[in-house]
Amino acid sequence: MEQNMPAHQETPSRAPANTDPLALENQLCFPLYAASKELTRRYKPFLDPLGLTYTQYVTMMVLWEKDGITVTELGSRLYLNSATLTPLLKRLEAHGYITRTRSAQDERAVIVTLTPAGRELHERAHDVPRCMGGCVNMAPEDARELKRLLLKLLDSLSGDGER
Repeated sequence: MEQNMPAHQETPSRAPANTDPLALENQLCFPLYAASKELTRRYKPFLDPLGLTYTQYVTMMVLWEKDGITVTELGSRLYLNSATLTPLLKRLEAHGYITRTRSAQDERAVIVTLTPAGRELHERAHDVPRCMGGCVNMAPEDARELKRLLLKLLDSLSGDGER
């Protein structure tokens, strides 16, 4: 009964799948990598007028949701380590979108705060999600399911303590 076969197995009527564990077609990581790269590339024409890279854009999205958070919390939300986040924040600060200040409660913590220009950028970026939606030809229910599965994968991977 074909309906009881796991989704990753070929049906008997089709040619057998490549069983080499190193075959590119057998990797989960490759379609994730390629899709991520392609999606990020598709953002470029919408982010260039804002003067943002994709990573800067998602950083700003977190700050638009919750202004005045620590660098540690920001890194946790974005799955970025401080070696990646620090130069990114320096560039956003140079653009005048954020400020970084030491916490009065804990001088080890650095608080990231939006400037008026950073808050204004929120309005200018408002159409980016809609424009990107036009680049992805996927049924809304498929997009929701893909997001659910990717979040499940991320959750399973982030339990290992490495980023």
